[in-house]
Amino acid sequence: MQTEAKILWTSDNKETVENMVLLYAHNAKLKAWMQEVTILVWGASQKLIHEDKEIQEKIKQMSKDGVKFIACLKCADNLEITSTLEACDINVYYTGELLSQWIKSGDTILTV
Repeated sequence: MQTEAKILWTSDNKETVENMVLLYAHNAKLKAWMQEVTILVWGASQKLIHEDKEIQEKIKQMSKDGVKFIACLKCADNLEITSTLEACDINVYYTGELLSQWIKSGDTILTV
């Protein structure tokens, strides 16, 4: 049985982010629906984080509560926002290999 929620977040739609990605991930960790919750942030979602202080604060709180955030360094560098992501307690590094491992594992990956 899978005990980690693996979420690939690429959407910049704030309503979807607040009412699905962040809402589910935070509750899954706080209510122990999953032992671990990891959110991989790629592309447009990174730009939303950079531009939205409310989302930044929510991510910081979620990190304190044990949700893991990882962001693709290549995307962050392309958008010139690496420092903003790091300031939100997001671990920023090249994540292509990580995503490939997730896919190869056969685990379910929630993609939004």
